[in-house]
Amino acid sequence: MSLRSVLDAFDGSLPLTQACTIPAEWYVSPAVADAERDSVFGRNWIVIGRAEQLATPGDYVTAEVAGRPLLVVRGTDGVLRAFLNVCRHRAAPILNEPCGRVTKLRCRYHGWTYDLAGKLRGTPEFDGVANFCKEDNGLAEIAVAVWGPLVAVSVQSPSRDFAQQLAPIPERVGGGLDRLTFAMRRKYELACNWKVFVDNYLDGGYHVNTVHPGLAGLLDYSQYRTETYEWTSLQSSPLQGNDGSARPGKTAQYWYVFPNLMLNIYDGVADVNLVLPLSPNRCRVIFDFFFADEGVPAEIAFRDRSIATANEIQMEDAGICEEVQRGLASGAFTTGRFSVKRENAAYHFHQLLAQTLRSGIS
Repeated sequence: MSLRSVLDAFDGSLPLTQACTIPAEWYVSPAVADAERDSVFGRNWIVIGRAEQLATPGDYVTAEVAGRPLLVVRGTDGVLRAFLNVCRHRAAPILNEPCGRVTKLRCRYHGWTYDLAGKLRGTPEFDGVANFCKEDNGLAEIAVAVWGPLVAVSVQSPSRDFAQQLAPIPERVGGGLDRLTFAMRRKYELACNWKVFVDNYLDGGYHVNTVHPGLAGLLDYSQYRTETYEWTSLQSSPLQGNDGSARPGKTAQYWYVFPNLMLNIYDGVADVNLVLPLSPNRCRVIFDFFFADEGVPAEIAFRDRSIATANEIQMEDAGICEEVQRGLASGAFTTGRFSVKRENAAYHFHQLLAQTLRSGIS
């Protein structure tokens, strides 16, 4: 079956009351995963680092997104630039560490050297090579943008700026994240497709009472609401009985940004998490934890408790997501229906995904 036929099996034009989920094949097919690499993760803004990691000339971060090695570096002129982390000589990585500070970009394979603006400066023992111009062999530059603490890149020319992809989060959250300080990062590898993790996040709290008994006691489930926007969605719920809990404040906000960014925002606390595809049946989830520098969120004991709570919820989600992946791969499931009351954001995600994939093969 052709990729076009696989993609056409989903009808995103139907109202939610009549809609079905994307087919199981989308979660297991290598062809769909290959298409996502270019259309979904190549043409959208993908967060790969934090602004505080890139404050000084020479500061850099590296990442791999859907198989593409990437780097972002602060130039000697103070400008932030992003490149494919691939030497133009034999495709070795330029930088191997996840973050750090350098004065130049030097490939450890054959010593080709680039300046912090990506221009090729050194090519050892390359005399006599005909029709070769250093000026034409700099690092391949890609788009980079910053919002608050988040640094994002787009491998291909983005059709919208980062702020447009985030809207209305900048207006609704304001500078809230800027007032928080990064505390730590945790990574998880799950035996499921990245979309299973997003589906689980976007089910409107449908699974909270059955999968997350601890969280269920904090959320006023009867008042749990979901709103969708062009490229984002918001799930929110009043918090109840949370005196002394790891989730402070009156309201929980769970923001999703297509394709793979999630922001869990409380009073003085934020969990920023990314899900990245590793293969059709594996993904990596990265959690960055942020806290206010004053009040209860500044206390070490509170931060430890908050991170432990997030870890407990993540492990509960990992278990159910891996079970779902096994069901999707079993051949016993084709498509499902959506809860009209709860799963409008999940359908919105499927619509955006289908729209993006189809645009990549038209």
